[in-house]
Amino acid sequence: MAYRVLFAEDEPTIREVLTEYMRLSGYQVTEAGQGDEAIRLLSEQEFDLAVLDICMPGADGFQVLRAIREYGKQTAVIMLTALEDEQTQVKAFNLYADDYVIKPVSPIILLKRMETILRRTARSTGAEREEKAGLSLQEEAYCAFYKGEKLPLTLTEYLLLQKLYQEPDRVFTREQLILSIFNEDYIGNDRIIDAHVKNLRKKLPVSCIKTVIGVGYQYDRTAGKDAGGQD
Repeated sequence: MAYRVLFAEDEPTIREVLTEYMRLSGYQVTEAGQGDEAIRLLSEQEFDLAVLDICMPGADGFQVLRAIREYGKQTAVIMLTALEDEQTQVKAFNLYADDYVIKPVSPIILLKRMETILRRTARSTGAEREEKAGLSLQEEAYCAFYKGEKLPLTLTEYLLLQKLYQEPDRVFTREQLILSIFNEDYIGNDRIIDAHVKNLRKKLPVSCIKTVIGVGYQYDRTAGKDAGGQD
């Protein structure tokens, strides 16, 4: 079965060329020339992937992306734009965009990005039931979830959890965690990590961060999959 793609782009020539490449690659493409039209289509149909231009008449790409998330859609999203500034890219990822592609873009490169996102989405969908049973991270958006619910972590708390989560069999010293989170920018007592761990533990519904006395901290993958209270 062909993947269903919503392609929202206000420039007719770009829309026509990229749509043709997508269709030749086997995608089932629905076009939209305005953001409002894209939102209407999203309310009526299900799509596997949306490729959204940011600057469009009416609702812009960010508003369309918000609508996708508000509808609770599982649609993957690639933002397609000529805006290269860091602030715009961070905004896109904060709204849970899966990728950000700068125009002008090679059709072949865009197709490869689409293929990569859809392959990852397929893996995520297959593992969705397992992820909802415990703790999971959405690294592109710097968010952590427990049983599908987003946890209210600060950026520092998220980065700390991410470092431990990625290597559950490794014990990290406080110095290693500081270097990972703050790079070379932090000057001060390494016990600041203890304070962040304490705050993080209060927000985690499971006891998944172990203290290794005399060394530092380690992620307990077994606790991360099971329900339970925090010590």
